[in-house]
Amino acid sequence: MARVLVIGGGIAGTATALALHKAGFDVEVYEAHPDSAEDLGAFLTLAGNGMLALAQVDASPAVTALGFPLTSMRVLDDTGSELAHVPLGEAADPLLQYRCLRRGDLNTALQTEAARRGITVRHGMRIDSVEDEPGGVTAHFTDGTAATGDLLIGADGLNSTVRRLLAPDTRPLYAGQRVFYGYTAAVPLSEPDACITMVRGSAAAFGYAVSPEGETYWFARVAGEPLPADELTDGTPAAWRDLLVPLLRKDATPAADIVAATGDDVMVTNATEIPTGTPWRSGRTLLIGDAAHAASPATGQGASMALEDAVVLAKSLRDAPDTETALSLYEELRRPRVEHNITVSGNISRGGPSARGTAAPGPGEDELVRLLEWDIDIRTT
Repeated sequence: MARVLVIGGGIAGTATALALHKAGFDVEVYEAHPDSAEDLGAFLTLAGNGMLALAQVDASPAVTALGFPLTSMRVLDDTGSELAHVPLGEAADPLLQYRCLRRGDLNTALQTEAARRGITVRHGMRIDSVEDEPGGVTAHFTDGTAATGDLLIGADGLNSTVRRLLAPDTRPLYAGQRVFYGYTAAVPLSEPDACITMVRGSAAAFGYAVSPEGETYWFARVAGEPLPADELTDGTPAAWRDLLVPLLRKDATPAADIVAATGDDVMVTNATEIPTGTPWRSGRTLLIGDAAHAASPATGQGASMALEDAVVLAKSLRDAPDTETALSLYEELRRPRVEHNITVSGNISRGGPSARGTAAPGPGEDELVRLLEWDIDIRTT
């Protein structure tokens, strides 16, 4: 196999292109959005396992130039009392420190790094159909053009067109919570450096972190019926604040003041997941990232899991004797871990703010480190 087509230029797709390029494959990325940042608004946290994966494809400098590190986590109850304050991940290693950053900035940084390495990322390329033949797989785009390769990777996110073509019966499900995100510099908070605070509120789960510049990044997860599509599209920041602040006022924590002080930088989405056990591949087409295994955001592992996918897929294709064996090995290695994350994250979302759960294993786990370590043959792990 020589040429790989990657559909989707988000985190999963661009990281996969970087990993495949490092493994010696000819790879090209096709992104439907007309520019690099398909999602400018919401922020995310890259956990230590995601940062470890980035290091394997030599992309750490591009990402550590963004956002800010998180080296500890506080947990508060609804009275504002501190229940715990614990270190996060490999806090002593700058390459493995958790990192808080905006999703659009991460997309742009990865695409810029891909271009620097000579990887072509074509924008405005919306896939229409896939034709799988014995000699290759062809992607047909809505502008009438086509591209043929030896393998097609569907990394086009939660509402994946490639997934619809490959597994039309697989549809994302609502995971039980609306998720709000926002930013404000209007609330001066005295917080420990590089710390994210999680609040187990009476009516919402809330989290926030303060950047070195004094900007507070926050999210809230609220149980309830999913918001209709027209409300998600037409809702205003003022409406989201009015919905959220009364719920947060029930508690003696900073959450309500943080949201009330937020201006237009408020976003909302429905927490969504892909059911476990759904198909990931057919012939020369494979789904990765959220297209294959989107989870609710409760464990905060979506982006990190996508980065793991990129490394494991590239190593599988590099080390296995043929493509079929490589794709089988990839699925064998990835499915248990990412479906564990879907299940745990969904249980937390459906259980409400007081639910307990264990997040997917982190980078301190020897097996994961061996799996991601670039110079170790993946067949020996």
